[in-house]
Amino acid sequence: MSGEFPQEIAQLITENLREIPDFPEPGVLFRDITPLLANGPAFSRLIEVLAEHYEGRIDAVAGLESRGFILAAPLATRLGIGMITVRKAGKLPGPVIGVDYALEYGSARMELRPETVKAGQRVLILDDVLATGGTSAAAVELVRQCGAEVVSVAVLLELAALGGRKKLEGLTVESGVVF
Repeated sequence: MSGEFPQEIAQLITENLREIPDFPEPGVLFRDITPLLANGPAFSRLIEVLAEHYEGRIDAVAGLESRGFILAAPLATRLGIGMITVRKAGKLPGPVIGVDYALEYGSARMELRPETVKAGQRVLILDDVLATGGTSAAAVELVRQCGAEVVSVAVLLELAALGGRKKLEGLTVESGVVF
């Protein structure tokens, strides 16, 4: 399912996005959100628009390592709700639960501390980019294992050619800008 962000989010992103050709390797066009983060008024407005969009609809924000943390912390603070950290394997002290997901060559693991999620909570999964969908799908599974409901998976940028949305079928996925 597709969600609909307010148009102002796309505008804030596109006006503060830097494109870097051939990074991190030849043939890749890297889209950098750090100018948005560095622009205090634009970043503040982004968080305000996200807060208006989700107010009353969520009980917690799950930020995905690492840039999802940058977005989730101020959003959770603005809404007066908790932030759940979903991290790469080995970064959280136990006890943790984890989900493995496939990479192009091999696999990776995302983990969270289950006591940070309450059964029945309405949770927003938040990250900077949706590419292949592996980290987002793992986060959804982790939140659900704790008995919470995933309201939406939200990202600033979606790289549609990498097919990440397919791994999130049946969920609301909201993207600021789709490339």
